[in-house]
Amino acid sequence: MTEDTDVQNIRRKVALSCRILAMLGLVKETTGHVSARIPGTDNILIRARGPAESALLFTEESDVLRTDLDGNILGTKEGVTIPNEFPIHGELFKARPDIGCVVHAHPPAILVCGITDLELRPIFGGYDPSAMRLAIDGVPIYPRMITLHRPELAQDMIRIMNGKDVVLMLGHGITVVGRTVEEATIKAIKLESLARINWHARQRGVPVKELSAEDLAEFQRSSGHGHGGGGSLPVWRYYLRLLDHQGILPSELIPAT
Repeated sequence: MTEDTDVQNIRRKVALSCRILAMLGLVKETTGHVSARIPGTDNILIRARGPAESALLFTEESDVLRTDLDGNILGTKEGVTIPNEFPIHGELFKARPDIGCVVHAHPPAILVCGITDLELRPIFGGYDPSAMRLAIDGVPIYPRMITLHRPELAQDMIRIMNGKDVVLMLGHGITVVGRTVEEATIKAIKLESLARINWHARQRGVPVKELSAEDLAEFQRSSGHGHGGGGSLPVWRYYLRLLDHQGILPSELIPAT
């Protein structure tokens, strides 16, 4: 199957997302995966697993498989297959026609907050409005410490998400969705930032201030400025520059201008 330029660009973005998330410690070694919908089709591109895969920090375009929403692989690469938790991706794309990307990651601060029952609260303001928005909207929790390797398990998680774009998976990690790869990737980063700040703020064992009613109202009035998919692009470009600075942005993954 010959891919057009648009599909190649999406494949490249999936690989870049994996590298960014690994560089920041949201995924580790070979665990975690990113997928993206191919517009106008029932196909997705998803990071593969298997003995021939690269570690996430070194994900290449060839590590990204094309499949349908039931996990049937379209094309082959020896030594890799779909992730064990493919149903997270397939079932979300079936249930949410509005989304274009799914990120499943294992951030350490989220893990610690989940297993210690630490609520992710809006304890800061202008420091990071995108992360604050996640706290204000509320982060649902999937309460089982298991891998979601069957469709019915993923469907349970989707019901708990109840239309939200993020979910904390207890003793496991996160699943995040977005309209684009860029949006979902940055949203996952912001969710981990929210968790990390909450965790560190609680370490003194004293009460922590939350956003005041006045400041919350002001935030709601200014809501929607720079927090959507377009607002993610400058942050995404920053992380691409950081990949390059760290020497882990190969020439074949440099986005077309």
